[in-house]
Amino acid sequence: NSTLPGRIPRCPPRLLLRVESADPRAIDMKLLVSLAASAAAVTPTQKVVELLHGMQDKAAAEKDTEAKEHDKYVEFCHDTAAEKSHAIEKEETSIEQLKAEIEAQMTKSENLGEEVKELDSSIAKAEADMQAATVLRTQEKNDYELQDQDYAESIDSMQRAIMTLKKRDHETSQAEMLLQQAAKRSSVLEPQWRKIWQLLASKSQNTGFLQDSGAPEAAAYSSHMGAIIGMIEDMSKKISDEKAELNTAEANRAHSYEMEMIDLTDKVEFDKQTRAEKAASRADANKASAEAQGLLAETQQAHSEDTKFLEDLNAECTKNSEEFELRQETRGEEIKAIGKAIEILSSDTVSGNSEKYRLLQKSSTAFVQLGSSLRVLQNPKQEKLFTFLQSAAARLSSESLSLIAATVGAGRDPMAKVKDMISELIERLEKEAADEAKEHAWCDKNLHDNKVTREELTAQIEQLSAQIDALAADIDKLGHDVDELNTEIKELEAARSKATAQREEESKSNKATIQDAKEAQAAVQKALDVLKEFYDKAASADGGYTGQQSESGGVLGMLEVIDSDFARLESETTTDEEEAASAYDKFMLESGGCGYHKGAEVCGSIAKKTDQVKAAEKLSKKKQSEMSKTEADRDDTQAELDSANEEYDKLKPVCIKPSVSVEERVAQREAEIESLQQALEILDN
Repeated sequence: NSTLPGRIPRCPPRLLLRVESADPRAIDMKLLVSLAASAAAVTPTQKVVELLHGMQDKAAAEKDTEAKEHDKYVEFCHDTAAEKSHAIEKEETSIEQLKAEIEAQMTKSENLGEEVKELDSSIAKAEADMQAATVLRTQEKNDYELQDQDYAESIDSMQRAIMTLKKRDHETSQAEMLLQQAAKRSSVLEPQWRKIWQLLASKSQNTGFLQDSGAPEAAAYSSHMGAIIGMIEDMSKKISDEKAELNTAEANRAHSYEMEMIDLTDKVEFDKQTRAEKAASRADANKASAEAQGLLAETQQAHSEDTKFLEDLNAECTKNSEEFELRQETRGEEIKAIGKAIEILSSDTVSGNSEKYRLLQKSSTAFVQLGSSLRVLQNPKQEKLFTFLQSAAARLSSESLSLIAATVGAGRDPMAKVKDMISELIERLEKEAADEAKEHAWCDKNLHDNKVTREELTAQIEQLSAQIDALAADIDKLGHDVDELNTEIKELEAARSKATAQREEESKSNKATIQDAKEAQAAVQKALDVLKEFYDKAASADGGYTGQQSESGGVLGMLEVIDSDFARLESETTTDEEEAASAYDKFMLESGGCGYHKGAEVCGSIAKKTDQVKAAEKLSKKKQSEMSKTEADRDDTQAELDSANEEYDKLKPVCIKPSVSVEERVAQREAEIESLQQALEILDN
């Protein structure tokens, strides 16, 4: 133990030999200090055995910890794969359902399109029929008005001619002029007119007929004139009858036209309403088809992404499991090797001789000298390397650098071994960096995908909730509309009942008026017949008295006017009754239910409103079904969101480590690698 100036005493060769025989990677400065502190109590072999036991326990603990972490990872892989498989199955089912829905909606749209075309043709035909009927009705009405005016003027001319002739005026030119006007408008009575012209002509041959004749000739004149007046009256009555028939025919034609227009109008309105409903249904079908196609594309995209994710997940999990098995095998071999070393060192050959010679007890300062030898090494390169490693280990708190620093001072020029250790450590750190980068990339991808999924599902839930609220509002409005329509139907039914009662009372009154007018006409006609018969007979009576012939003409004329008034009352009341009946029929037809009129089905307001009620109730049920489906979709989406949240909870312990961030670990590892590379440069230089 002699010393030289400037040199620190060296440890005995046997101590150095035993220190070198230990695993250099397991020795650091703290362990050497601990070994020196207990040097007086234990042998180096015993201390190495203790260190090996610690290494064995540590390896076993790390192996167990890794196994537990791997079990969690396997559970994560299994659960995630099961969820994705379930999602893929649902997507495949949805794809088939959406394809069927698209086909059904497209077929429905095509069928509705054909029906809309047919309704367009029907509407166009009905409108053309309405236009043609209106043109025909206008012509018929014009013809009627002209004919009715002719009849009215003929009757008026005849009545005035009769009044003129009955005044027994010797001048008949004014009467002839009136009769000529009437004859122009009633050519159908031409034979009667010829006879009247003959009588008038024979009367005018003798200019002084009245002045020069005696009483018998005057009586003959009265009889002759009475025959002319009688013929004119008969013709006037025939024209009045024809006028009444014309009025009746016109009323019938007007009624037929009105009923035809009601039928055609109702048909056009019904067809237009039906067309609007079918067009709306077709638009809904097209919209549903487009929505289903969009959803199909989204579902197919999601199915493709989920399938690829599942394939990548299975490949990644399989690879990690294989790497885990290799690490577990290596750890098991390490534990086995350490156990074998412990067994060897604990044998009598090693442990017994170490105890026998008590190598460390020969000098109480041996480990102090060993500690000094670690600081004052054999050459400046070692000294520089040792100092650099110790400084880097302290700065970075790196056990790996501390281990190599201890190894540098543990043997006699172990530079080759130190270089190998540094290279191996660099390689291990780089492999750890690569593995961690790969794990970090996997975590980033899964965390990102999970976040996107959760955000999309949350947005879908909000959208579905908004749709549910809108559907609920629509259902409430439809219920309000149904209540209003039912109220309107009840009001229409009440109005129909009231109109029926009024019509029955009005019809009863009109029929009574018509009957009274007919009876009055018969009575007036009877009185006319009696008076005419008497005065015609009296005109040729013997004895010189022929009755009040001049006064009778005025009375007879007045009776004829009264008869005409009663005829007009009958005609007007009949027309009023027909118009009222037509208006009532029109109202009942327009306000009632569906029925057949003139061979065509006609639906009134009650039927239309009833159809609207049914349509509203049907639409309400449809929206209720949509709301139930939307609520079910929201529940499914919520379940998917819950699953995504559970997946996130499983990702957090694997990918989110709050103690040290990924960036800090990467920086620590890069600093260690840089320090090791600088150590290699020191050794190489």
